Amino acid sequence: MPRAIRLLVLDVDGVLTDGRLYFGPRGEALKVFHVRDGLGMVELQRAGVRIAVISGRRSPMVAARCRELGVREVHQGVGDKLKVLKALLKRTGIAAAECACVGDDLPDLPLMRHVGRAFAVADAAPEVRAAAHTVTRLPGGAGAVREVCDRLRPQRRR
Repeated sequence: MPRAIRLLVLDVDGVLTDGRLYFGPRGEALKVFHVRDGLGMVELQRAGVRIAVISGRRSPMVAARCRELGVREVHQGVGDKLKVLKALLKRTGIAAAECACVGDDLPDLPLMRHVGRAFAVADAAPEVRAAAHTVTRLPGGAGAVREVCDRLRPQRRR
């Protein structure tokens, strides 16, 4: 029987967002997050599964959204995502087999190959979809994270 998932790791651009970057005269101006993804993340955390965000880009909007959702493990501007994940697993005592991740593009592949359960969003790069255990029905930024959270959330007894 596979181990229960205790940690979900999410990329941001292309996973929590649709991957488009909006720039104004002062740099990045906007990120759009799907409300259903947020509720899925809150419910998954209530069920005892931790969530971490590991992103190659930095954005104050990501930090604000994660605060709002109660996500404490937020790592931005990361060049080596796998190094950050390994340090997080060591610090928390969570085994890689008890970790899931959601990715959409090539920088996410090392994470996906390291964890127990790898998800790709529906519109992910072909190599990412091929490396995933599961491909979501929905694209990034359009409810794909909610889909994953619903799959991972332990079923409530009635």
